[in-house]
Amino acid sequence: MLAESIRDWWSLAGVDALVGEEPAGWLVVPPANDAAAAKAKRAPDNDPEPLPLPAALQRQEAPEALEPKGPVVFPDDWTEFQNWLATGADVPGSQWDARRVLPVGEAGAPLMLLTAWPEIDDQQDGTLFAGPAGKLLDAMLRAIGVARGDCYTASLAVTRPAGGRCDGPDAAELDRLLWHHLRLAKPERLLLIGSDITRMAAATALPDARGRLLNINQDGAKMDAVAVAHPAMLLARPAQKAAAWDSLKRFNRGR
Repeated sequence: MLAESIRDWWSLAGVDALVGEEPAGWLVVPPANDAAAAKAKRAPDNDPEPLPLPAALQRQEAPEALEPKGPVVFPDDWTEFQNWLATGADVPGSQWDARRVLPVGEAGAPLMLLTAWPEIDDQQDGTLFAGPAGKLLDAMLRAIGVARGDCYTASLAVTRPAGGRCDGPDAAELDRLLWHHLRLAKPERLLLIGSDITRMAAATALPDARGRLLNINQDGAKMDAVAVAHPAMLLARPAQKAAAWDSLKRFNRGR
């Protein structure tokens, strides 16, 4: 009975016939599948060498890392700086898109409008603050007695990063560019537009900047600066317009 029970058990397990006279070495480690093992199994020395693998299947050595580049040298002349922003291959913030959105206006303007980077609509239009957002910005400026044509309008980066975010080395180079740009532009006042540029230029979160003159120290000289949400954000969240107006009113005090 015991033998029949064992036989039935193996039969149910699918083992119902012998497969060979010699026992299988289940625990024997097979030889490595490499050139040495293949050579050991090869017949006499006069056998031809095996064909090499196609190039596409061969292991490719990773290229050596490039030597790190030094900091980008920014032009000190205003005209050269503007031309460099338009065509320079080493402009920080130009690597994200082929469509550059360039500043408009001249140095020494009574007001500089500065945002972190173009919006998607701006890149499609080729102009900062395009479309409905631009119309709202114009209305905001009129409320404080300013026309956009009298301003110097710029974005810190001339293209838009993926997802509207950047960090690491890119952010560090943009920080250097920020202060160089302000030094050359020499505006009387500065309007920071958007949370990203407010954090970069004033080290302040946008909600904390409401109704405040911000401390922007440029080469030892302070300039009046306030921050507002981007007009595109104000269109999406009209409740934030009150905070923007609280900040813009700071430009009218003492005039």
